[in-house]
Amino acid sequence: MASQKDASPLTGDTDEAMALASRFAATRRLSLDLVATLSDADASAQSMPDASPAKWHLAHTTWFFETFVLRDHVPGYELFDARYPFLFNSYYEAEGPRHARPQRGLLTRPSLDEVRVWRAHVDAAVQSAIPDLPRAALKLVELGIHHEQQHQELLLTDVKHLFAQNPLGPAVWEKDAIANEVAQISAVSADAGPMRWIKGAEGVVRIGHAGEDFAFDCELPQFSALLTPHALASRLVTNGEWQAFIADGGYHTPSLWLADGWAWVQEQDVHAPAYWHEGRQFTLAGWQAIDPAAPVTHISFFEADAFAGWAGARLPTEFEWEAAASALDPHGGAQLDAAGPVQPAALAGDTEPQQMFGSVWEWTGSAYRPYPGFRAAPGAVGEYNGKFMSGQFVLRGGSVATPRGHIRASYRNFFYPHQRWQFTGVRLAKDL
Repeated sequence: MASQKDASPLTGDTDEAMALASRFAATRRLSLDLVATLSDADASAQSMPDASPAKWHLAHTTWFFETFVLRDHVPGYELFDARYPFLFNSYYEAEGPRHARPQRGLLTRPSLDEVRVWRAHVDAAVQSAIPDLPRAALKLVELGIHHEQQHQELLLTDVKHLFAQNPLGPAVWEKDAIANEVAQISAVSADAGPMRWIKGAEGVVRIGHAGEDFAFDCELPQFSALLTPHALASRLVTNGEWQAFIADGGYHTPSLWLADGWAWVQEQDVHAPAYWHEGRQFTLAGWQAIDPAAPVTHISFFEADAFAGWAGARLPTEFEWEAAASALDPHGGAQLDAAGPVQPAALAGDTEPQQMFGSVWEWTGSAYRPYPGFRAAPGAVGEYNGKFMSGQFVLRGGSVATPRGHIRASYRNFFYPHQRWQFTGVRLAKDL
């Protein structure tokens, strides 16, 4: 989770508070829908230290609302269980000691049903409190909604990684079930056609979030950046193009790779995107044939950078990406909705890059660092973004697992360069 900007559209107005209550309820309901088909065992297991059990995601987001909204802003509120903060605090040093992240899969208790009961208790308390909460607390409810949306995407990717470890290759969702097609990038790929080059903005541009609607603090403050002549690819790199990279020895050519990337390839024996095996890829719907026309996904920054060099291009900077995306609809792509299948990503016009929002997160060549004048929010809620601005790279655009309404042109996601269990892909750029 991350902190929000000081300015907010929330004024304490009754209509705005009720609208917030509706968004809160819808967000909390979607999280439960996403785990509806999971057993207690499914929801409790942890497949690697970077991932968390689905049950933990449900509990941690509940801990957030109970801690920062109810405990801190509702007089007389008593914690549902005083033991839970130690179990479900993630990395907030200001909130005290916590259970070790790599050991979250050992938390067989509380059970999934007990976590659901806790969620219901907290949800009822928040809904009851919203009409009387001060503006500062309403901002925390809004922050908590966006925080939970981030965890909804993490929940999906973590469950996918967990099920991929099972030799049976089980499907998380059956055909037509909620979010079944989230994992099937091939099902949401647009017919983008041949890759073209589209000239990007040049000169001084404004970067960062503007306006009074919600934004995380790492998107602020807005500032001026200088863009040199460049072009962006009209669409994302496809599975078919990645297969050509593999066939040409891309994973066996050290000159294509950064030193750290080549060491990672050798140490981890990497020879294809994650979840690829013998012409198939693992999805939340089980093993599926690789669609050559679909955007490639589950690749690391190291792989993205190596592919760009092989293709005679480079990765875009995050400023180049944002300048190109700023005039596009961030809600029109293939993203996670409350129910039903994911819709195909809308195509932009011939003069605009396609697939900018939804489908896959796009690696940029930009390090995740603060903008000029950045200030972390005070208190525990300011811990997330600022303290992680080291050693990571920025991704833009959202994915099919990003809840619709959560993404915007200025949104900055970030991961370490070796990580690839998220829905990550590539858009190329080049200098002009």
